[in-house]
Amino acid sequence: MYSIISGSNRKGNRTLPFAQYIYDGLSKRKTATRLLDLTHLSGELVYDTMYHPDTQPEYFQQLQQEQFIPTEKFWFFVPEYNGSYPGIIKILLDSMSTVDRESTFQNKKVMLTGIASGRAGNLRGMDHLADVLNHLGMHVHPNKKPISSIYRCLDKENVLVDDKIKGELDAQMEDFINY
Repeated sequence: MYSIISGSNRKGNRTLPFAQYIYDGLSKRKTATRLLDLTHLSGELVYDTMYHPDTQPEYFQQLQQEQFIPTEKFWFFVPEYNGSYPGIIKILLDSMSTVDRESTFQNKKVMLTGIASGRAGNLRGMDHLADVLNHLGMHVHPNKKPISSIYRCLDKENVLVDDKIKGELDAQMEDFINY
């Protein structure tokens, strides 16, 4: 199974259209693929006992058992937040790493795509996240795609319309499938 992760929990974020494009492309190929939209994370997720298996939030437990453990390959779409990646991704990884870390992360493959309104396409954030994922025992593909100036790639309905970016994502999708 593949898991596509739209790495922002901000409502109305501009990361989801890119993740959705890849999810749709993989679904057309009849691959077992799930899309995880982090905007569904709500409520109080951060508290002092979240790192204990018995008191971990139920949502994280369910997500870990049903999506992370069965996944062979992950694709993170990573928006730039303050020169790095969003804290919600770190919270998700930190919480799950305390419960069945090996089955959740060890030797799984990862593709990264950076999303930014600026010029660098979140290169630094992808490097930061790659370091954490490597520490967890995951293998990050070297083709990390930075997508810059995202507002020019999306229409008024927040749909990806840039054919050049679609072509680059399609090429990255081929790398992902063959990885």
